[in-house]
Amino acid sequence: MSVTRRSALGLGAAARGPRPVTGLRATAEIGRIRLSWEGEAYEPLVDHYAVYGSPEPGFVPGPGTLVGKTVYASFSHDRMGGRRQDRYYRVVVVDAAGNRSRPSAELAAHSAESVTVSGRALATVGSFDHKSLEFALAPADYAQYRTRFPEGADYTHGTSTPGADWSYIQPGPADSWAGGKASRATFRFPLETVPAGETWLAIWLVDTHASNPGTIQLALNGAPVREVKLENGATRGSLEGDATLPGTPLKPSYVELPLPAGALKAGENVLTIDKRAGSWHVYDALGVFAR
Repeated sequence: MSVTRRSALGLGAAARGPRPVTGLRATAEIGRIRLSWEGEAYEPLVDHYAVYGSPEPGFVPGPGTLVGKTVYASFSHDRMGGRRQDRYYRVVVVDAAGNRSRPSAELAAHSAESVTVSGRALATVGSFDHKSLEFALAPADYAQYRTRFPEGADYTHGTSTPGADWSYIQPGPADSWAGGKASRATFRFPLETVPAGETWLAIWLVDTHASNPGTIQLALNGAPVREVKLENGATRGSLEGDATLPGTPLKPSYVELPLPAGALKAGENVLTIDKRAGSWHVYDALGVFAR
């Protein structure tokens, strides 16, 4: 095969090189797009998959559009923020000999829009910016948690301040530095009237423990809302607080869910976040939104 013919195949697939992936598909999530596909990992042996993406359709895969590499038949394009992002993707297979397949067919995909964008904020603590730096003890003074927050953070919207009254980190029973016990964070917010329509809770996290992030149990005005299993993070959020930095190991995650109809009331409302299992998580921001 001539050099000219090899170039015509896009990214230079050899005659005996890997076949392109098929079944490329996407799932829209807040702040990210999850991709998955079908491939033959052992015929020939696949070294990795190269994922290319662009905001514009009809793009040519190349160094400027490389999103990332993975050894799995899936990839998460993350740190997209709360607004809907539209992207176009193609995947190239690279085998153990360095041969490259033709790019896959192009896939149009988008991330989901957060309620922090589409909704109206009723009460918040912190900024939804993939940073924990505005909170107490951030970015790395977790060892002071037991002294500063012996009963857990207790924050009142409108009177408390993030830098003094809300801890960047909430420990769990697996954290000996915090006493090895469950913890509670309390978010109080007054409402003059209960808004019509749906009310949503948004909790953005900068990072969680990599192997044991545990769960959080949510309650509103004393009534259980839901137990949420947190995603595995990078175990760096206890030491670093800015997930927007290039090359950061931090792994942000998002919890957004509707609150039960009739759970809110005029006057003071109390949201509690109990960590009864697992290790710590680090906050980006949280809030209640009318949708």
